Amino acid sequence: MFQPDSATAIHPEWQYLDLMRAIWTGGSERRDRTGVGTRSIFGATMRFDLGEGRMPLLTTKRVYWKTATREMLWFLTGNTNIRPLVLQGVKIWNEWPHAHYMRETGEDISLEDFVARIAEDEAFAERWGDLGPVYGKQWVDWPTYRYRKDGTYEKGPGINQVAEVVESLKANPGSRRHIIEGWNVAELDRMALPPCHKTYQFHVADGRLNGLLYQRSCDVALGLPFNLWSAALLQRMIAAQAGLEPGEFVWMGGDVHLYLNHAELVEEQLRREPSGDPRLVLNRVPPSIFDYRIEDFEVRDYAPQGALRAPIAV
Repeated sequence: MFQPDSATAIHPEWQYLDLMRAIWTGGSERRDRTGVGTRSIFGATMRFDLGEGRMPLLTTKRVYWKTATREMLWFLTGNTNIRPLVLQGVKIWNEWPHAHYMRETGEDISLEDFVARIAEDEAFAERWGDLGPVYGKQWVDWPTYRYRKDGTYEKGPGINQVAEVVESLKANPGSRRHIIEGWNVAELDRMALPPCHKTYQFHVADGRLNGLLYQRSCDVALGLPFNLWSAALLQRMIAAQAGLEPGEFVWMGGDVHLYLNHAELVEEQLRREPSGDPRLVLNRVPPSIFDYRIEDFEVRDYAPQGALRAPIAV
């Protein structure tokens, strides 16, 4: 398992750069679902202290934290259609329904034109913008079924895992069952993409909320910077709702990889050094975790180096 080099871990971001370097120089090349090819290692861990507002927000390239935050707020609504994101200018999920549309209809439409139709035509978006029961659906409306006497089943009320975790942290902080799970085996084949950041667990010690994310599959160059921010953000939001101080955030990855067509990004980022100490301020704690708005979040002391771009593998 990869562990960060303690000798270079003075700035917490060195953990990320050490992981990137370990994959790029020593990972095994593998064929993957996308056909692009990756260099991959199996098993990695990083740890970040979220005390005093600290966040794992990368400084060796610009991370668009507002975009990641809007996505997290969308997850918490349980919505699985990209239209609310498109209307906010969030492009994270556009490629999957676009590719699905072209496969199903045979129409050769550009991504830009497809996204414009999603924004302009609500009926088109309802038909072609849905991703299936991804992340937020499982988080706040995990399906249940009731057994009938005649041997059939009927759908029962959905389980709001996020709300239940907040309440259990308040009522029973010592529990080992503070878990939010996205990997619903029965519904994987209906999802545009099975959950990569799949399991969240929380732990209370000395009035501080610690959080752990297990990620089964991780695109280190493009996905992980967002995943680190989003998971730490969720932990901060839950801590505030439960009346706890933020503690340590632990990230764990299974198949941790870099795409072969990300060479330019990887090599440029590995030439950079982290600096600064970005902090997140919650401007308000709303009555419910489902009532946060983008205006409630403020990042201070963030002066990243330039953005680095690479193609996404669908």
